[in-house]
Amino acid sequence: MSLIFKEVRLKTTEIVDSLVRGKIAEMGYELDEVEYVKEYGNMVLTLYIDSENGVTIDDCEKVSRAIDPILDENDPIEEAYYLSVSSIGIDRPLKKDRDFERNMGKKLQVKLYAPINKKKELLGVLTGYDGESFTISVEKTGEVTIKRKDAALIRPWIDFE
Repeated sequence: MSLIFKEVRLKTTEIVDSLVRGKIAEMGYELDEVEYVKEYGNMVLTLYIDSENGVTIDDCEKVSRAIDPILDENDPIEEAYYLSVSSIGIDRPLKKDRDFERNMGKKLQVKLYAPINKKKELLGVLTGYDGESFTISVEKTGEVTIKRKDAALIRPWIDFE
């Protein structure tokens, strides 16, 4: 992917975010992320939303119908694209500070690029974080602080029992 395309994509997501964030908040949802990517030969604009009560398919449809006229009127994307509105999902990887805030005190699965204490995968409760690292409490091992850049994947642990 060329650097120019990455810059255009970034600007597109920022423009879309600024156009629809207010309307989405007015409806009682939080706009978590805007993604604009090529999937199976088509451009797809995906808005990830969340709310305190969770998000249903009906919520996604309601938000899509509300923002579609805003996007049509302002026309921030010249090429043809598909609009998708989705929940952030219960197992969405933690990337931003607000993801860590939302998961404080919850169990996380962490996959590492390099082992810590001979383990490349850890399971522990999130006890703290900052811009560079996060700390989990691991059973039998205690508190472990990991730099964010050293974690290949950080996501909520879903216990199906």
